[in-house]
Amino acid sequence: MTRDQKIVITGALSGIVAMVVLVALLSTVIAPPEIADSPGDRIAYAAPWAVVAALPLFAMLVAIGNERFLSEAIDPTLGKEDQKMVVNGRVADNTLQQFVLFLVGLVALACSVPRDRLSIIPAVAITFVVMRIVFWIGYRIHPLYRAPGFSSVAYMNLFIFIAVFWFWLR
Repeated sequence: MTRDQKIVITGALSGIVAMVVLVALLSTVIAPPEIADSPGDRIAYAAPWAVVAALPLFAMLVAIGNERFLSEAIDPTLGKEDQKMVVNGRVADNTLQQFVLFLVGLVALACSVPRDRLSIIPAVAITFVVMRIVFWIGYRIHPLYRAPGFSSVAYMNLFIFIAVFWFWLR
């Protein structure tokens, strides 16, 4: 295994552990909502948390827009982006991809999880935000350091999908 691969695997594993701990901690600290047990009420509960999860993407797009406005890269067809802007673009692109999966999973999870476990919804939304920021900061430091933020959200999405199928098939 190369040095770079060791850095990435260590980062990925630490990100997954951090995600599991954060989701577990938040879902025990946050009380489940007092809502009616209907799909509409569950989706209505999850919707504002989806907006919270979209905040990092919005911040990334603002950062890219501001960078473009204040630089020679104002015309995106000229290829004048600096390394910082290229990284921010890649971070935003990956965050959009992860957010689409997260949003689908969040809505399905809100409709599937037992009502007394609905505190998982804000827990995963907050964790999504935190780990996307970790991804962004890590990528800006060095591309190999994006691993904790990437793996945490990718595996959280996977775990959400597995949970949805588990509750659906029960």
